[in-house]
Amino acid sequence: MKIAFVFPGQGSQYIGMGKEIYENFDVARGVFKEASDELGYDLADMSFNGPAEELNKTFRTQPCVLTVSIAIHRVLLSKGMKPSVAAGHSLGEYSAIVAAEVLRFRDAVRLTEKRGRFMQEAVPGGKGLMAAIIGLERDRVDEICGSVQSGYASPANYNCPGQIVIAGEKSAVEEVMELSKQAGAKRVVPLQVSVPSHCKLMDEASKRLAELLDEIDFKPPVIPLVNNADAMFLNTVGDIKSSLIRQLNNPLLWEDSIKAITESGIDTFVEVGPARVLSGLIKRIVPSARVYNVEDIKSLNKTLTELS
Repeated sequence: MKIAFVFPGQGSQYIGMGKEIYENFDVARGVFKEASDELGYDLADMSFNGPAEELNKTFRTQPCVLTVSIAIHRVLLSKGMKPSVAAGHSLGEYSAIVAAEVLRFRDAVRLTEKRGRFMQEAVPGGKGLMAAIIGLERDRVDEICGSVQSGYASPANYNCPGQIVIAGEKSAVEEVMELSKQAGAKRVVPLQVSVPSHCKLMDEASKRLAELLDEIDFKPPVIPLVNNADAMFLNTVGDIKSSLIRQLNNPLLWEDSIKAITESGIDTFVEVGPARVLSGLIKRIVPSARVYNVEDIKSLNKTLTELS
């Protein structure tokens, strides 16, 4: 059976994520130790106990979600479950490239912490905003973003049919939110994030990330990756590096990525990491897909039983 592993991004974190997996598997504890040794603080304690205001800081969230995801990934490998392709949503793309053996895990831990800091420093607090627009087609959201007069706003995540996330300057995003309501959006939800990701406000962060990537050793992937920036299968180091750089200041094509995977003949997905955000999106993109998740012992056992 061909299986796609998909890895969640920022916003999936919660206090206690990964705790059961950590407590039950030596291989998972080894992943947390490696991350803690690299960053100089206890990532298990941060992930399991918070406090929430600290865990939710971008530069903390990113390595913690990565660590939980890779700990679960290594447990799945130890149980004989291997993916045919990997993809990740935003930050989750780093988990995917570790799963594809492009990057050493410890390099990815350091990278994601730096990426979080670059993103946080790119836009002063309170100047940017992100919001989810529910119930409008992507072309309509594109059109509204292009029409605003109060500043810059742009689509940031094409998550699934009828769910587009926008990002940009606070006043412009608020204008898009109001125009979207007038255009018939079912819901408009400002997101509780401190950084307006995947838009041109991240240009400076993208440049700094490019410089950092030049210092790190990448290897060709052992399984194909489907990227966020283009929704394409990537097989070379050059394409993967370029994709990670462009991912920060370009919209995420998640809906297109999942369609590309299913069009390749894969209809079974396992979400590897905290929460079930991607599982819900995938079912809306491809209702016929078989979708599983692994975040704790119950979901691990269910997934292993049903896919064995």
